[in-house]
Parts: sequence; structure tokens; C-alpha cells
Amino acid sequence: MKYLNLVLAIGFFLYVPFLFGVVNNQTTGRNGKIRVGVYNGSGAGEISVIETIEALKIDSGIIPSEISAADIMSGKLDDIDAIIFPGGSGSHQLNSMGDLAAEKVKKAILEQGKGVVGICAGAFLLSSTPDYPSLALADVKVIDRVHYDRGRGLIEFDLTEDGYKIFPELINKPKFIQYFDGPIMEALDSNKSFSEIGNYISDIHPKKDYPAGLTPHKIFIYNQTAGKGRVFAVGGHPESTPGMRWMLPRMIRWVTLSEQINYPEKWIVPQNYNKEILFDSNLNKFEKDNWWKLFSNFRVEKIKAMDELYAIFSRPAVRWNIGLLRDSDPEVRVHAAYLLAKSEYTAAMIDLQTALSQETDANVKNKIQQAIEMLKY
Repeated sequence: MKYLNLVLAIGFFLYVPFLFGVVNNQTTGRNGKIRVGVYNGSGAGEISVIETIEALKIDSGIIPSEISAADIMSGKLDDIDAIIFPGGSGSHQLNSMGDLAAEKVKKAILEQGKGVVGICAGAFLLSSTPDYPSLALADVKVIDRVHYDRGRGLIEFDLTEDGYKIFPELINKPKFIQYFDGPIMEALDSNKSFSEIGNYISDIHPKKDYPAGLTPHKIFIYNQTAGKGRVFAVGGHPESTPGMRWMLPRMIRWVTLSEQINYPEKWIVPQNYNKEILFDSNLNKFEKDNWWKLFSNFRVEKIKAMDELYAIFSRPAVRWNIGLLRDSDPEVRVHAAYLLAKSEYTAAMIDLQTALSQETDANVKNKIQQAIEMLKY
């Protein structure tokens, strides 16, 4: 009996770490990987889908792929651990799913324990906003929907104590992120698990006739449980912000109850930013003027325009550099490769590799190779 008790005691202590490992690390994907589907139906911005998948690749433990409404209807939710609703239009994403696919998503979260992340439009979609078509999976409502097209730019946010537990890399660091008409949210008092992770600092109203003072201190990032599943949402675009993209795979690990891991330092660069940049009418014009200068016949003017656009962190201008990899001027090609690397635009890897294979100028070839090395995961 003494030996039997000893065996049972040893077995218990061996089992406890395993038990808690399951509780704290619920990764059930193939080969221990977290499988994530990024919704690509109508209403999901094509660029946001691409950039979301690219950001997830920072985490070698995540396998990202696109998932459509037809995939959802055919049972593909069973093959993933979490789903992301990207930027675009929340109501259009819901419309493209239709009632039946939307219901399958809700059941996957609430009853099967899947995770869900909403980015900007996705945060609209996950909310429980009165008189707004949504999945109602989160205990937040969106306010001031009349001014939904509030503006865009690089905005400042802050983290709560709970936020720093998930993103400790941002302690005592600047916190800025790309923003494009994201929701202003308030909590509903219906779920004790709801946690405000971050709030707006910037007062976002670049349009003169839009009300001021609505965004500061409102919810910008939150998470919570929903039935058996977990929800995480953000009003901005970490996937589109160089140096901050790693925040997205960290969110996925939270909603899938997976162990948090450290990411390579080259992806964690919050010090890239030190001020907000809101696109008012003057800055919109400045961006447009520099867009036209990219067609200049003069190298100096073209490169200067590229730098001016980078300095204001123009989101579309990052992608404009892809075409400039194929410019007739070798110095422009070099500068395009440099800015793509500096902008952490891994989605351009195929274009860079093609440019490298076609390049005949040895110096340009070397610079493109350097950009590729900088962008490798």
C-alpha cells in the first residue's frame, strides 16, 4: 500500500503540470501550430487581408490562411483555431457571410471555444451595437456612428495594466498605430471577463465639421471571453504599422489560450514613432501632390517624393514603392527596395525577388539583396 500511494503521488504531480499546460496552452493545430483563418469575403479589404496574413507570419507557431463564406459553410471552421475579421466594412462582411455562415461563426466561438480577432471594421462587426448589423460577440457598443468615416493617420494610444501584461514590450515606449475610420467604443456592463486593454489618446477629427473630444480615453483595444471562446479587437491597424505588426499574432495567442512567446527584436520597433499624424485636407493634398511626382522624369524629384511620403507614414505610399522597383532609373529602384525594407513590407517579397533575378546592375542587385535579407522572417 505504501508503494501504491507513492506511485499515485508521483503520478499526480506528473499530471498536474500537464493539466495546467492544457489550460494555459490550448494550441490544437496540426504539429502544434495555431491555425488562423483570415476572412476574405466581400467587405474584407484586399490589402488588409494580405497585410494581416503577413503580420501573422512573424510568429512561426501560426499558420495563416484565407477563409471565405463558402469555406465557413462547408465546415472549414473545424480546421482552424481562430478567425480574424480584417479591416474594410463590418456590415459588408456580415452581409457577405449571410445569416447561416454568421451563425456558424458564432457557434464556433461560443460553443466550440474558437478564438476571434477583429481589426477596425472587424471590431465594428464583433460589437453589440444597437441598430447596427453585427455578430454581437463582444460587450461593447460603437458610438458616434454618424461620423464613422472619422479620418486616418498615425494615432496615439495607451495601454491599461491588463494591456501591459499582454504587450510588455511597450512599457515606457511610445505607442502609435495606423488608423482608418476605426470604431469609438464603450463597454456594456454585462460580462465580468471584459477587459479594456488600451484606449485612445489622440483626438481624431481631422475633418473640420466633425466633433472634437470624442476619441480620447475611449476604448481602443479590448478582450474578453464569449461563451467558451475568446474575443480580441482593436480599433486601428497593427498589421499595417511597421514595428507594431507583432501585436496581431500576440492577440491570436491570447484568444487561442496559447503560450505567449517573444518575437525577434527587429519586428518590435515602437520607437519608429514620436508624434501623431492626422490626414486633414492639407495633408491629403500633400500626399496626392507627391503621388504625381512619382511620375516625374527627374530622379531627384521622384526620390524626394518617395521620402516625403515615407515621412508622413502614408499607408498607400508603401505599396507605391513596389512599382518603383521596376523604375527605369537604377537609383530609384534602389531607393524603392530600401523603403520597402524600412517599411517592413514583407508582402513585397516576391516583387523584390523578381527584381533581384532581373537586375543587371551589380550595385542595385546588392541593395535589393540587402532589402530581402532585412525582410526575411
